[in-house]
Amino acid sequence: MYKAKAYSAASATSPLAADAIERRDLTENDIQIEILFCGICHSDLHSVRDEWGGAVYPIVPGHEIVGRITKVGSAVTQFKPGDLAGVGCMVDSDGSCPQCKAGLEQFCPNMIQTYNSPDKHLGGVTYGGYSDSIVVDRRFVLRVPPNLDLAGVAPLLCAGITTYSPLRHHGVTKGKKVGVVGLGGLGHMGVKLAHAMGAHVVVFTTSPDKKEDALRLGADEVVVSRNSDEMQKHAGSFDFILDTVSATHDINAYLNLLQVGGNITLVGAPPKPLEISAFSLIMGRHNLSGSMIGGIAETQEMLDFCAEHNITADVEVIPIQKVNEAYDRLLKSDVKYRFSIDMSSLKSE
Repeated sequence: MYKAKAYSAASATSPLAADAIERRDLTENDIQIEILFCGICHSDLHSVRDEWGGAVYPIVPGHEIVGRITKVGSAVTQFKPGDLAGVGCMVDSDGSCPQCKAGLEQFCPNMIQTYNSPDKHLGGVTYGGYSDSIVVDRRFVLRVPPNLDLAGVAPLLCAGITTYSPLRHHGVTKGKKVGVVGLGGLGHMGVKLAHAMGAHVVVFTTSPDKKEDALRLGADEVVVSRNSDEMQKHAGSFDFILDTVSATHDINAYLNLLQVGGNITLVGAPPKPLEISAFSLIMGRHNLSGSMIGGIAETQEMLDFCAEHNITADVEVIPIQKVNEAYDRLLKSDVKYRFSIDMSSLKSE
């Protein structure tokens, strides 16, 4: 074991503060990574404040990790020290279940999350990317293309794959009409990716002042969802809609915009159950589905796609010392569109 610098929360009401944590020594299949940037995901905030339950303290959040490999285990051949690497929301799975064999490790019943999951090596729980280094099984390390801005790559490991996976799964290509509901951390990635896939992209937002930014990101049209006339113009016309909103909202209004056989996929997680009219599904054979991140192979595919199309997240880079301020701003949606922590700032702690 060795000591690593980190920022952790000691309780649900404690601010994040400097800490020292233990990382395991390398096994033959492990890779040690010096963390350069770590994105801030809204789920970090939920987890730190135990809003979803099950938090074990101290908790070190962070699952949007980009860094440089410093050491590799003796059995590792696909990576070498000096390579750029990424780690997303998972650091282990059983590798033997039907989901793992299908490349869907995120649905493995024994999947280990990057933080606050049982740590089979050291006991306790796993610690995430708000740290200067991490040790990860080689199967869960991703190759980061060198042509992209690393601060903007970090959120791709969660926001990027969360939006890419359903777009790919539901066949979004040139000629498809795609809606993106919400223009936040997830939504802005959905717009960029759907545009790069060749779709006609329509953004739905409650904020008229987001129109200019939506167009800049790649939207072809912007609809203010509170305007019933604007909504009605698009009735029955969408092949696919990506719903990124985590607030309570009327899903039926969007189901009615689908073509026959069209699909809405939820990637946001509203706190209360959505009320769905059966007729919104029946009248048009409409489909409502959900999606959660993506498997390792698909995440690598996403990173390579982003490299090809020069796509990164729009980020505001902050030092680790401003992480609590960033959490406060996140609650107010006061960021365009993701925070990315420059982990070199941890050296001064």
